[in-house]
Amino acid sequence: MDAVLLLDLLDVAIGTGVSLPRALSAVGAAVGGQQGAELGRGGTALLLGASWQSAWAESTLTDVVGALEASWSTGTAPGPALRGRADQLRRDRRTRSRTAAGALGVQLVLPLGLCFLPAFVLLGLVPMLLSLAGDLFG
Repeated sequence: MDAVLLLDLLDVAIGTGVSLPRALSAVGAAVGGQQGAELGRGGTALLLGASWQSAWAESTLTDVVGALEASWSTGTAPGPALRGRADQLRRDRRTRSRTAAGALGVQLVLPLGLCFLPAFVLLGLVPMLLSLAGDLFG
């Protein structure tokens, strides 16, 4: 599942007033799969008193863990951190998409030129030259 969607789901879950470990467990149960299992394990470990580092020692959810670590260790509200990280990921994705679209335009110039130039010659110039040759010779 997309990291941005996970961050948004956690933001909504925490916004309802539940604790961070309960929100992690609830979103993990809702998401399912490997990411859901990781969220559930992390939430359960935190609920049982594990440290942040040990709860997320084997996690691959670096964006989620990074967004929530400061909130957990300092006791600040996690909502702004979650929204900020999700917005940053969206901006990064948009930048990569625009860069890829620009590169695609450059890469398509040669194939399009190789297709359109012969078509222009065959459909535009050859009939005109044949017409002129027919008028001149005959």
